[in-house]
Amino acid sequence: MRIFRHLISWALALFLIAMFIQANIAPLPDPPEGAVKLFDAPGHNIVFQTIAERSGVSLFEPAGRFVIGITELIAALLLLFPYSRRVGAAIAALVSGMAIGFHLSPWLGREIPVSLDPANTQTDGGLLFMLAIVMLVASLLVMVVHPGRIRG
Repeated sequence: MRIFRHLISWALALFLIAMFIQANIAPLPDPPEGAVKLFDAPGHNIVFQTIAERSGVSLFEPAGRFVIGITELIAALLLLFPYSRRVGAAIAALVSGMAIGFHLSPWLGREIPVSLDPANTQTDGGLLFMLAIVMLVASLLVMVVHPGRIRG
């Protein structure tokens, strides 16, 4: 049973790490424009620019984007090591929960525009919102499933 818990913990942790790295530094080729937190030019990240415009709070873009990006990378680093995995999962759950909160607010909404161009009315169809929910569930599962140390 313990080996099964280890395998599930590793699989969920690697999923979360891959999602955080993809969202922050985009190692895969041709990332969508405006979707990379740490390397988008100021004012070009679709999610954070939308929040900044709709809320009227200019700190969301780029300062808030960088703070969230660094926090996600710290969570990914902590998830990598078994001894700190629960702390990393807690940070990941906090970030994912905040993302869900913003998606449910009027500042962002469940469907994100695919472009900052006001003439383009296409949205992502709620895919980013669903990804935030899946990441929250995965984070909470890591906190429950990860076996921890054997005391003896």
